[in-house]
Amino acid sequence: MLIVDKVGRRGLLIFGGIQMFVTQMIVGGLIGTNLGDHGGVSKAIAFVILVMIGIYIAGFGLSWGPLGWLIPSEIFPLEIRSAGQSITVAVSFVFTFLIGQTFLSMLCHFKYGIFFFFGVWVAIMTTFVYFLLPETKNLPIEKMDRVWREHWFWKRIVGTENNVVTIKEEEA
Repeated sequence: MLIVDKVGRRGLLIFGGIQMFVTQMIVGGLIGTNLGDHGGVSKAIAFVILVMIGIYIAGFGLSWGPLGWLIPSEIFPLEIRSAGQSITVAVSFVFTFLIGQTFLSMLCHFKYGIFFFFGVWVAIMTTFVYFLLPETKNLPIEKMDRVWREHWFWKRIVGTENNVVTIKEEEA
């Protein structure tokens, strides 16, 4: 959390997403080629898999883990922030519960492919951030609504207010 405003939310999410995607693909590939459906792996391969999982966790802990709580708390207007954050927490808990309930069944059916399955979801999330999440680095929370109103995609959904001064006009 100490480096979020220095590096930026988008940068951290994209970096962490790439790191998580690459490690998921490596682990899936190593398990698929060395273990298959049954059998074992050498100690060297097992060590590499453990290191890759550690790198994955570090990437998640640097990006998607904490920022998944921070960004939603910043994007809602003050009037609805508590309700918006409550919905965010509820949705997060529901999906965490669903993943927890289905993971073992998916593991039995997908086997090593489960790493590719979740890797593809990380790639989708990272692509979403790259194209659709505006950067809010060093932006006061009071001006957050302007970022969404000026974004090429979200301005069609959020709309505009008649008396809103754009960030570019304010800096001039």
